[in-house]
Amino acid sequence: MEGFIQFESPIGQITIEKSKNGLARVDIKAGDQKSHIDTSDELLLSARLQVLEYLAGKRRAFDLPLDWSEMTVFQADVLRLTLAIEYGEVRAYGELANALGKPAASRAVGGALARNPLPLFIPCHRVVASSGALTGYSATGGIATKARLLELEGHRVVGQKLG
Repeated sequence: MEGFIQFESPIGQITIEKSKNGLARVDIKAGDQKSHIDTSDELLLSARLQVLEYLAGKRRAFDLPLDWSEMTVFQADVLRLTLAIEYGEVRAYGELANALGKPAASRAVGGALARNPLPLFIPCHRVVASSGALTGYSATGGIATKARLLELEGHRVVGQKLG
């Protein structure tokens, strides 16, 4: 990696790493870790600003370069479809599998999303079960964080399901 920024947010400590190709990894963790803000890196400062704007309800889309180089072809295909899901919309795992021309690959789609290196920027929180149930989310808080992000985007969540 070529640099990183680490900061507190309403959903936990966020670390964003970049490579020569763009943003490469986002980790969302709990706890009071030290912030690291390099004020000389424009891309990382823009990433931080855009994430904080999104979490404050002031941004609906990100416009930063992403590094796809460490992903498998299948994972990149799944994540590109996920990236196309607009703010406030959701898709089911099966819908993504169908869009890939692999209708039996719902579980594989879920596996690719579970390894999403760029949550928030690639909005895997917008993918739910066909029943509307919220399934795993790898960030701190898991499904509660996923619910919070969906509620931020205007969805009603009851228990662990879209209401």
